[in-house]
Amino acid sequence: MAEDPYRVLGVSSDATDAEIKRAYRKLARQHHPDRNPGDAAAEERFKAIQASYEAIGTVEACREHDQRRRMEEMFRSEEHTSELQSQ
Repeated sequence: MAEDPYRVLGVSSDATDAEIKRAYRKLARQHHPDRNPGDAAAEERFKAIQASYEAIGTVEACREHDQRRRMEEMFRSEEHTSELQSQ
């Protein structure tokens, strides 16, 4: 997923399960296609909200997402350091 699920749901990265669920439900209701018939932008936003909740909606999923993100940042940092050293 290209977008940060925490940002999509409007919660901090240390949000509790309850906060994540509350934000998801609020946004899903607001952007649901049944409430916005014919609005393609709302439908895309709804899909992004669903994907974000799937990524961080449970304790286990949240832990896996955070671990994956830390690993990606670590490898990006190492690549950047390697590039600087080779110059």
